[in-house]
Amino acid sequence: MRVLLEICVDDAAGIDAAVAGGADRLELCSALELGGLTPSAALLDRAVGSGIPIHAMIRTRSGGFVLHDGDLPLMVEEVKLALARGAAGVVVGALLPDGQLDRDALAVLRDAADKGAIVLHRAIDLTPDPIAAVEQACVLGYDKILSSGGAATVAEGSAMLARMVQAAHGRLSVMPGSGVAPENVGVLLAQTHAIEVHASASVADLPPDAAAVRLGFAKAGRRVTDEQSVRRLRRALDAHQATFTAGETIR
Repeated sequence: MRVLLEICVDDAAGIDAAVAGGADRLELCSALELGGLTPSAALLDRAVGSGIPIHAMIRTRSGGFVLHDGDLPLMVEEVKLALARGAAGVVVGALLPDGQLDRDALAVLRDAADKGAIVLHRAIDLTPDPIAAVEQACVLGYDKILSSGGAATVAEGSAMLARMVQAAHGRLSVMPGSGVAPENVGVLLAQTHAIEVHASASVADLPPDAAAVRLGFAKAGRRVTDEQSVRRLRRALDAHQATFTAGETIR
């Protein structure tokens, strides 16, 4: 089975770079430097026109994942609009103040997605018990979970990710994300048995204008999707798959 490569992008250039580099699917956001927010309709149309599946981030504001008054109805409308414009799925998350999954809100979002795919994003990495959260997501009917295993990076969270994959038992896909790179993806897949991965495949952007930073219009440290980084990651995945297939054949 080919390991699926999802690349998160937040602009038109990123869409082009990810597709040219060999991405199988895009997670489309705006403002990745804020963790990813809902993309504009025009950007979504541009991504859908790329010809590969699009999962649209549905996150209407920056900050934490405890929903404020008015957040959920707006998210429901964004889910419906994204799917109506051609997105294959949506990416959502909601927590209670104690860090548990907000199952009521997540159920409403699952219903709003109807036949579209729905992904629980890295809000799960803030929960006190990721294994219990996996079970809850399965019961709610979610299709995928994006997670770092509750750690800053997948390398640090690989043991938990392996437990999450095992807990899902094929009912949904646990997709490692955060720090996935060509140098570590083979080990990560061997440890976790994940069937898809999520990455930014990005490089540092040119520094913004100093005046724009001073006036609060821009922040230093923005990163942009890099075609060659996507391509290297795709090659690493294919090399891992070839090695795994050869090993299975020998056995």
